[in-house]
Amino acid sequence: MDETLIDLKNRRSCRKYTTEQVAADVLDKVLEAGTYAPTGHGQQSPVMVVVQDPQLLSRLSTLNAQVMGTNRDPFYGAPTAVVVFEDTSCPTGHEDACLVMGNLMNAAHAVGLGSCWINRGRQMFELPGGEEIKTAWGLADNMAGLAVCILGYEADGGTVAAKPRKEGYIIRA
Repeated sequence: MDETLIDLKNRRSCRKYTTEQVAADVLDKVLEAGTYAPTGHGQQSPVMVVVQDPQLLSRLSTLNAQVMGTNRDPFYGAPTAVVVFEDTSCPTGHEDACLVMGNLMNAAHAVGLGSCWINRGRQMFELPGGEEIKTAWGLADNMAGLAVCILGYEADGGTVAAKPRKEGYIIRA
């Protein structure tokens, strides 16, 4: 149990990656952890789409940058992305998908990968190019993009130390 707590405290968002692709067996461990995220009534409502094809990653990054109004790569050069979709017809769909993202990032740290939560998932797939990709993936209309969990091996300087915990973070009532 202490190892889990150490992982939770030491995981940081990675914003610089090597070009080495994530090994399949390592990726499978991370994805499996995502499938064990708590979901309302055990419905397992989220869907994860794994993208490792460089051209498709570039398209997704461009869509995300377009939403942000920038030309920079919001995926920081990560070689793998896991796009998490929430089921908008499920009362706990948003929360379920958020928990999947958390599991993915914590599991990534535990197996030696860098990760980062990239917002703007919903907006990406509302754009014409995003709608086309979502349709190609066979996702129903009730599935909305939540976020992208980028994954890869951390390059030098990819993470920064944790900030001190703020005062008043915990209130005991």
